[in-house]
Amino acid sequence: QVQLVEHGGGQVQPGGSLLLSCVVSGWRLESFGIGWFRQAPGKEREGISCISTDDGMSNYADSVKGRFTISIDKAKNTVYLQMNSLKPEDTAVYYCAGLNYYRNYLAQCLMENKYDYWGQGTQVTVSP
Repeated sequence: QVQLVEHGGGQVQPGGSLLLSCVVSGWRLESFGIGWFRQAPGKEREGISCISTDDGMSNYADSVKGRFTISIDKAKNTVYLQMNSLKPEDTAVYYCAGLNYYRNYLAQCLMENKYDYWGQGTQVTVSP
């Protein structure tokens, strides 16, 4: 059974950084796609980044492009989201999600309904 667990959330001041991790168990990170999503209070869940585990190709939402970086460590079966230059509007619960890779994945990877497996989420709060 595939399980995803997020780590690394917390509170940080504007302009600060956090590193989130998504540890995957029950499946080797081969032919897999991992996405990061977030949901702020009163808002819909938003896809922010994704990565193809085989070739490391990635995609980002405009809201985080240039500030967030997604990466993978296959030896640790873990996907990371490095978040820099954080803003108060980045405050949300952050989720990672996984699916079996398919040919058009990157073009659709920020769509939450494509994913089969979800973590429980980790809270990120950006405030002075």
